[in-house]
Amino acid sequence: MPIARRTLLGGGLAAVTSALAGCADDGATTPGLGDPGDAATATDAAGNRVGFGSAGNSAAPSGSPSATATPGGVPAGQARYAQGVTALLRKHLPTTGQTVAHKGFPGAVAVVLVDGKSTVHIAVGEALRYGAGPKLLPAGQRVAMRPDSIFDLASVTKVYTAILLLQQVDKGRVDLGAPVRDYLPGFTGTGTERVTVEMLLTHTSGLPVGAKVTGLADNAARWNAVLTTGLVSGAVPGDTFRYSSVGLMVAGKIVEKVTGQRLDQALKSNLTGPMGLRDTGFTPNTWLSSTAKTGRLVATDARSSRGLLRGTVHDDVANHLGGVAGHAGVFATATDLAAIGQLLLDGGTHRGKRILGAATVRRMLTDHNAGKPAVDPERPNRTAAHGLGVVLNQSWFMGRLASARTFGHTGFAGPSLLVDPRRKLVLALLTNRAHPNWSWSNPDPVRAAVGDLLAKEVA
Repeated sequence: MPIARRTLLGGGLAAVTSALAGCADDGATTPGLGDPGDAATATDAAGNRVGFGSAGNSAAPSGSPSATATPGGVPAGQARYAQGVTALLRKHLPTTGQTVAHKGFPGAVAVVLVDGKSTVHIAVGEALRYGAGPKLLPAGQRVAMRPDSIFDLASVTKVYTAILLLQQVDKGRVDLGAPVRDYLPGFTGTGTERVTVEMLLTHTSGLPVGAKVTGLADNAARWNAVLTTGLVSGAVPGDTFRYSSVGLMVAGKIVEKVTGQRLDQALKSNLTGPMGLRDTGFTPNTWLSSTAKTGRLVATDARSSRGLLRGTVHDDVANHLGGVAGHAGVFATATDLAAIGQLLLDGGTHRGKRILGAATVRRMLTDHNAGKPAVDPERPNRTAAHGLGVVLNQSWFMGRLASARTFGHTGFAGPSLLVDPRRKLVLALLTNRAHPNWSWSNPDPVRAAVGDLLAKEVA
């Protein structure tokens, strides 16, 4: 495994990865949605979510369509290709209930929107399968994946940070072409005087992937270490795409500076609150009910270095920073994440409410790195194509949906967001591939496979 965002497996992992930011058990079982532990949802005429399967609601609301499958095995209210998406995801689950290791993920939730309407909403597998160690839990202690399960979005957080920062551009409080130091005088790392705000969002600042924040006295000292991180040796700001979580950490601090709010508060007051996304936020253990914590939180790591992580951010640097940072830390459901994709697809409006300026959205979704080289040791075939906080035209996770206009983002723990404007399609695909150990699997093949399927099925 290339040493870029996660370094070294085994005994020294805890000491090493604290200084970095991240950001054949695949046997297929019978396709379909009726297997134990699988669930799906549709929407009735009144807009109520109707559950199917063991993880959904036990019954449809009064007066709504019956929560039963059609003869073809697809739940009422969902597209026929929901069955194909489900089959693809289930191929990557552990082969049996007794399988210890896996090469995919214990569970997943997928939401597909086409022209603003939900065509797929399925949940497969388990949200919690392993305990600390890691060890396989007895069946009675595991938690089935639900359509409303809440995931660690990892680096997909960067999309939220970009939107929050671009809202301040709309308000005239931030100039994308201005030096970062105009807003953060403490941004004094070696070579950073020429870094602009835009470069943070396009990953062309020359800042490294991660920051060293361990062994420091308090959070103020840790954030000072982030802001004084120097450029990669030989880097020239603006010249080259280098994926950098530090850049989005700094972008988040600009949001805090100009709004006067901590990033989690700015997220709620400027984005999730106005959009009504009640299942999205940082540090979910502080706002979820005890029932939701038990039944809806999806687990990530379960190794002994940090124990079982469930509701605690997986990214080590974000964890050291208190769980609130611009590069990682947002938790959400697939439904809420899909709403963010739809927001951008709709030019910055949500249910008639303006969240982000249309011109700003167009600027956000335009490639700012055309002609620039890309340096990414983990993905040597990656191109530099990138908007402001969103990835563009990357077949390694978009599959055949990739195009010059297709945008989205992935996260180390297994989540991804993909939006294809030509098809008016949004895909929120959330997996817990880092449960119990991120080194077991690569989430990109299934991401691309789902993209291939949808490219074929959606005109």
